[in-house]
Amino acid sequence: MFFEFGIKDIIDIVLVALMLYYAYQLMKESRSLNVFIGILVFVIIWLFVSRILEMRLLGSIMDKLVSVGVIGLIILFQDEIRKFLYTIGAHQKVRSFRDFFSSGTANKEKERKEHIMPLVMACMNMSKNKVGALIVIERGAPITDIIDTGERIDARINQRLIENIFFKNSPLHDGAMVISKDRIVAAGCILPVSHNQDIPKYLGLRHRAALGMSQESDSLTVVVSEETGRISVANNGEFRLRLSAEELESVLTQEIPV
Repeated sequence: MFFEFGIKDIIDIVLVALMLYYAYQLMKESRSLNVFIGILVFVIIWLFVSRILEMRLLGSIMDKLVSVGVIGLIILFQDEIRKFLYTIGAHQKVRSFRDFFSSGTANKEKERKEHIMPLVMACMNMSKNKVGALIVIERGAPITDIIDTGERIDARINQRLIENIFFKNSPLHDGAMVISKDRIVAAGCILPVSHNQDIPKYLGLRHRAALGMSQESDSLTVVVSEETGRISVANNGEFRLRLSAEELESVLTQEIPV
């Protein structure tokens, strides 16, 4: 039997393909690719059994499994889904559209500059003196589990405070500092270490921890190398290496939401 195939069907297929592609990317980043493949195989079998073979009993059982399974997947991958939705909301075009309708954007930009500049200046001074530092900036998804591994501070972002925390004789200098909602909330925090084999050998444990943090959450992590003094940023599982003061300020301005 022939059926009509129009523009609406083409759009439908393209949208489904895009949805599957982004789901694939999401699972790949969260190292759950085998789970995605298993779900895809189950869905194909479910469609084949219920729609093509029209096996009512098996089809009804699989229908129930699908309805319950969706809720289970949402619970299981809630962090990844939150990160994915945050990535969409933080996209440059979406953010520009949002800022167009929001009021007081200029004031917010000024406030953000006031919070970013002490961080940039502290990183430059630590870079000049080859003082190692690891600073995590929380964005959309909360990282309470990481904050709980360190010492609570709750102080405004201050250049001297940042430099004092990472001073070599400070008891908190080995861990990571966490900044959330324009406040330094904790220091001496323990970060997950990335086991990515593609990380260059000359990058040390701080860089592996920064990359691991960017893979596990949507946070942004600034690293100052103790050996070379170079400044790097880990974001969305990728590094930006050897940043100047202007480049670091630009990255933080673009990536940290207003």
